[in-house]
Amino acid sequence: MTLRKTATPPMGWNSWDCYGTTVTEDEVLANARFMAEHLLPHGWDTVVIDADWADPTPRTHGYTDDAQLALDEYGRLIPDAVRFPSSADGAGFAPLAAALHEMGLKLGIHIMRGIPKRAVELDLPVLGTGATASEIADMTNLCEWNPHYAGLDHAHPGADAYYRSLIALYDAWGIDFIKADDLLWPYQAADIESLSAAIEASPREISLSLSPGRDLSAAHLDHLREHATMWRVCDDVWDRWVDVEDNFARLARWAPSASAAGWPDADMLPLGRIGLRAERGEPRDDLLTPHERRSMVTLWVMARSPLMVGGDLPTTDAATVALLQNDAVLEVLRSSSGNRELLRERDLVVWAADGAGAERWVAVFNLSDEARTEPFDTRVLGFGAAPAPVVDVWSGASVAVEPISVQSDAARGVAPGSSVVRLELPPHGCALLRA
Repeated sequence: MTLRKTATPPMGWNSWDCYGTTVTEDEVLANARFMAEHLLPHGWDTVVIDADWADPTPRTHGYTDDAQLALDEYGRLIPDAVRFPSSADGAGFAPLAAALHEMGLKLGIHIMRGIPKRAVELDLPVLGTGATASEIADMTNLCEWNPHYAGLDHAHPGADAYYRSLIALYDAWGIDFIKADDLLWPYQAADIESLSAAIEASPREISLSLSPGRDLSAAHLDHLREHATMWRVCDDVWDRWVDVEDNFARLARWAPSASAAGWPDADMLPLGRIGLRAERGEPRDDLLTPHERRSMVTLWVMARSPLMVGGDLPTTDAATVALLQNDAVLEVLRSSSGNRELLRERDLVVWAADGAGAERWVAVFNLSDEARTEPFDTRVLGFGAAPAPVVDVWSGASVAVEPISVQSDAARGVAPGSSVVRLELPPHGCALLRA
């Protein structure tokens, strides 16, 4: 079996939020070197080149309408040799993959469902078959948002052969991770199964990430676990609080399913220096507040979502990079279980997760625009009536645990005889506790 199933959620960097379809080899290498030096010791190990790496005329803010995507003689995408000079003379991504492997990193690439329309127009042969691209294409099942691809007719055996030829090429290049797009909305079961089978038939272990999810139904859970490493449960997340807030309800549905059998994915973390030549917005430091950034990372970690940071790492500010280096926070991602929403009342949300022993984590989120101070009964949080020291995971500082002593606490539902932790929560902020 060579579809890689991971014991913990994948962690890495993706080029989309900062470079869209325009990223170059030099920019990939710069981010890889930064990751190897500053983030690999904390578990970040995958570098993903997002969409249209075969486009010789990419543009900011979207896709080139009539891109003449670079193809080999069998209708398979190959890297644009101007943006990726090491790929010249048929080398593909093999030299870049080798460079990342030397750093201890993995290389991932984005692909689209189906076959490039240019391969269909040229009617190129499908490797290992007597079929051609036009014979296996399905022009009635097109992507709604990327104009470069036709669907595949899976009633024709050449469709599966085409996917097998793709994976064989990526295997030869040394690719470790494939982000396969336009598969979940609408749900493309035949393509998912065909891609998964092609990976299973390849010698190399490859992780398969499926996108985009929008409001993906959990009815597909068993199928997803059988055929993928991770899968998106939402549309693209950008640096807006509303995008973060919308994922609270989605992750409450999906977090109990997160396990080594497969990882529900809340999308990339649009943190740091983004928009340099991206699909949306101009060059900027992300527009989230420091409290919102911390809440975003905390929610993703408590839900055990894969973590793929989207900012250009070498030009991202040190405080944002530090969010990605907090091993005590990342320990929740790596080793917790039973991750779940405990409470959601208006603008207050509480999550909990269990450790291997008696350890327990609790995250409290304030979704409102106003600061608030909230007392919490330690028994309600699962810490017991007189818990061992409670720690603020982000700072490492001890959190005061008080016996109930004032009527106002009792009026707010804290039971007599309980202990209380009193949390000061900034707007859109959170507290992450361990006991």
